[in-house]
Formats: sequence, C-alpha cells, structure tokens
Amino acid sequence: MRLLSAAALLLTSTAAVAQTAPQLSVDTLKQVTERLSSDEFEGRAPATAGEEKTLAYLVERFRKAGLKPGNKGSWFQEVPLVEITSQNVTPLVFKGGKTPVSLEYRKDLVVSTYQVTPKIAVEDSDVVFVGYGINAPERGWNDYAGTDVKGKTVVILINDPDWQTQGLQGEFGGRAMTYYGRWTYKYEEAARQGAAAAIIVHDTEPAAYGWGVVQSSWTGPQLEQDTPGDHMDQSKAIGWIQQDGARALFASAGKDYAALIEAAKHKGFKAVPLGVTASISFDNAIRRQASKNVIGILPGSERPDEVVLYSAHWDHLGRCDAVNGDDICNGALDNASGTAGLVALAEAHVKAGPAKRSLVFLAVTAEESGLLGSKFYAENPVYPLASTVGGVNMDGVNNVGRAKDFVLVGVGKSELEDLVKPFVTAQDRVIVPEPTPERGYYYRSDHFSMAKLGVPMLYGESGEDLRVGGKAAGKKASDDYTANRYHKPQDQYDPSWNWDGALEDLGIFYGLGRQLAEGSNWPNWYPTAEFRAVRDKSRAGK
Repeated sequence: MRLLSAAALLLTSTAAVAQTAPQLSVDTLKQVTERLSSDEFEGRAPATAGEEKTLAYLVERFRKAGLKPGNKGSWFQEVPLVEITSQNVTPLVFKGGKTPVSLEYRKDLVVSTYQVTPKIAVEDSDVVFVGYGINAPERGWNDYAGTDVKGKTVVILINDPDWQTQGLQGEFGGRAMTYYGRWTYKYEEAARQGAAAAIIVHDTEPAAYGWGVVQSSWTGPQLEQDTPGDHMDQSKAIGWIQQDGARALFASAGKDYAALIEAAKHKGFKAVPLGVTASISFDNAIRRQASKNVIGILPGSERPDEVVLYSAHWDHLGRCDAVNGDDICNGALDNASGTAGLVALAEAHVKAGPAKRSLVFLAVTAEESGLLGSKFYAENPVYPLASTVGGVNMDGVNNVGRAKDFVLVGVGKSELEDLVKPFVTAQDRVIVPEPTPERGYYYRSDHFSMAKLGVPMLYGESGEDLRVGGKAAGKKASDDYTANRYHKPQDQYDPSWNWDGALEDLGIFYGLGRQLAEGSNWPNWYPTAEFRAVRDKSRAGK
C-alpha cells in the first residue's frame, strides 16, 4: 500500500491534468437521458416492466461503449428486495386530548412499514414528543434519556437541532446536516428504542423538499432489502405528518408547539409525553422479487484486481401521484442524466484504452428506496472494497449551462478533494462550499453506501454561479427544480437543456478517474473523517 502526503497527491494530480483529454459525447448524454426518461420506461421503478427495459438498454449501451460484463461474465448483480404496498389505511387518530385529531392518509399523513407482515395495527399507543429523536453518546446528546418509549408512538422533528445556524459550528455541524438529521436515522433510532410507531413532522426548509415530494415518494409500493427476520425488529408504523396536523395534535394535548420545538434545539431536552394516544391500521400487499445492479468493466492492463469505481443510480419512482393527469415520474434529471453520464464516461475511457487499473461502471437500483442497490453492492462487493481505490458518484448532471464554481458535497472528508482541485482549476473554476449543507445531500446518494464501509468516493457538481446569469440565475434554476420538478412527473427531458456544464463536470470526473486508474497511490479519508478507521482496517488486511 503506497500512501502519499496531500502535497504529493496535489503534485501528482497537477501533472496528470495535461495528460487527460476526454472524448465525451454530448449526443450520448442527450440520447440516453431522453430514452431512459421516456414514458416507455414508466419511471424506471425496480421490479417492474420499466426495469426490464432499463436493464436491456443499459447493457446495450455498455456493450456498444466497449465494456465487458462486470460480474464474473454477467452484466448483473441480483439485489433481493421485498415490496410492501400499504392499503386500506385508516386515519391516524389521536384521542385523550381536548378534542380528537384525525389525520387523513395522503392529505395530512403518509405511512408505511419496514415490517414484512400482512397487517399493521397500532392501537391506543401513548404519544411522546422526542424532539429530534437523536441518541448521540459521543456528542453528549440523548433525546430519549430517562424516557421509556417501548410500544409507544414517537413524534420527531426533521434535521438536526442546529439546522438554523448560519455557520458550520454547532453541536451537529451547524447549518450542515449530519446523518442524525436524516429521516432514515430517525426511524432506525426509534426502532432501537422500541417505539411502536415513529412519525416525523414535515417542515419544508429543514426537510429540503415540500410535502408533494413526501407524498409522491411514500404513497406507492415501498422497497426494502429482503433479509432474514422480515424486519420485525423495526417499528410497526413509520411516516410523516404535515405541520398543521402536528399543531392540531399539540393543541389538543394542551402543549405549546413553538415552545417545545425551541426546547428541542438545546442539549438536555427531555422527551415530553403528550397525554394522548394514537391509533392507525393498514394492510400490506407483499411481493418478493430481485432487482438488479448493472456492472460493466474496462479491465486494467497491469493491475486489473485494483479498481476505480464510477456509480449512478438507474431507478426512479415509477408511477406516482398524478399531476394534471400525468402519473409517470420520469426522472429525467434524477437520474437518467447521471446514468447517461456513466455511459459517456465509459465511452471516453474505452477510447483512451485500458488504464493500468480496472475501471468499473456501476448502475445501481433502488436508490430512491433508501440506497438499497448500492448498499447491497457495498455489503456484497463484486470487487473487494479493500481493492477499490476510490471513485465518483453522479446523481444528476448540470443542464443549465457552464458554472464558474464546483461544489464538493460533504467537503472536508477525503484526499480525493486534493486530487480533484487541479482539474477544477484547469477549467478556470473554483471549489466552493455547499450552498445548502442543511439538506444533507452527502447522505442522500449512493456514494454514502460505499463511504460507510471505507471507500473514498467523490460527490461533486456544478455550483450556482453560472457563466451566464451568475448566482441569481443559478439559484433560480435550482430552486425551480426543487419546487416544481424534483420527484414529480414534471422531471421530464427537455431538448432545450444546455449540456455545456455537464460536459465540464464529466471532464473533471474523467480526469480524476483516469489518474486514479493509471496511478499506484491509495487516497484515504482525512484523519478526522468518520470513515477513516474502517478504511484503515480494510486496507491493513490486504
């Protein structure tokens, strides 16, 4: 194992910039994005006819690009999933307060379960407000301290207690979201505490998306990994409620909603029993099936067992709640465009010829269901993680024009950041902090599955300071997408998209990947990164 200092990495990277001249095809970006996001693919939901069409098309494009099947002669890695569709959902009813509160499914409430069982019933469960629902011993923070919530319903706030801080200093990284702020963590911790039901209060700013996104994402079939035990150790019911519903609940319980939210921001907060009970029931239609990751490889010429990884998720939401009669969530930007970038990068690397190390192109399934495809790959790697040098993940590309800046999502974590700087500088661009670190993007895409198990992965993208229109135009485009297209049927291919920025970003990814594949060093996480220890342990076993 050869380890280089940050300075040596930077010099190596600078020398490599001049040696990388990617042949990236804008026609490929357009063709693949338009095709995958067409109605023919029905929104690319895993385990549907849309998946079969997607897999066939990706294999066709990977083969045409010149890749080889990446899993022992196969293009696929099977990912066992279980699909749970909630049906006959009763209102969520709170009783015992000043007046009963009844929250209607879809309108006021979305609900599901991880438990693989045909019937869910939560009856007269005591309700407890647990603030942000965080148990972080290393930070001296436990919202569950002194409170037994076994068999109870917990009501939880989204994000971290310090999400409104303008800087990055605070108990939980200030404005930047930690994993404790993610909804996935909230449910995980509630289950560890024995809660029968876990309900998150939706708030658009700290959640980073509106109620429409929650509604479209949670009201169709839900996927989870199919594992022994049927997830019966999880809470019976998990879901979200609108803020108006939460206010009505707290008012019925005789509690000051605003005061309790303020109290929850501070260390030492104690969970508050609301003195009411919750009841809800629903049926589950259960279907077990396997989805697939798609894997292509450009074998290395000298050290083929050492691999550099590019990843993007091919899936989207399939059919979702209709908007103006359209119920197909096409997912053009998210993530047909990133998958198109994967194909374009494969083409460019093949044209350049084999590198010394292997280059692996991984299109994963079920990202929208909780990073399930990448999680399965990371836990069941085709190529050992200790032999995976690092890589790049793509979740959407720039479709609004060239940017002056380049954003590193989750900045300050790995030495890949040193290696990428010269490629950014060569485009007369600057690296900037995330404009919205409170949205927790670092924990919302497939690189996180690899990072958790030690593999350094870069997640970067164009910033909002556009060459034409500046920061105002960039922010307007970003906000418009989040409000009007993200996870909605309106995320459709538009022939007028400007691909110049995408080509620049992909040029950076190409250069970084090529340098890693031609080199012999092993970039690591920075000493303070939470993934350093697992990487060191993994590499020590080599």
